[in-house]
Amino acid sequence: MKKIQFHAQFKIHPGKEDEFKDLIPQCIEQVKANETGAEQYEWYFNSTGTVCHVLETYTNSKALLAHVANMNKLLEKAFSMADFEGNIYGNLSSELQEMISKLPITNYCLYQSL
Repeated sequence: MKKIQFHAQFKIHPGKEDEFKDLIPQCIEQVKANETGAEQYEWYFNSTGTVCHVLETYTNSKALLAHVANMNKLLEKAFSMADFEGNIYGNLSSELQEMISKLPITNYCLYQSL
């Protein structure tokens, strides 16, 4: 399986909820305009609006690396307003493995599927 799934979690700092939410339309437009390898890009909030999960699917490791490069400035803003951690699912390229090694991201490799 070449597809990569990524689940990001942002615990938003108190008082930054609205500012964080203002970033989301910018992120979506940036992805729409510049990324062909993004298949899923969905933002969800808990009932209090303090925790955000982003569900993402990419065609392959290269597409996720392109996403990170495309979103660098917006991600820096998001990271300044929230504590981030993530889970990534799939068999990653060595370049993607190296990139996530610097972040609080756990990689899960495919064991079995349909």
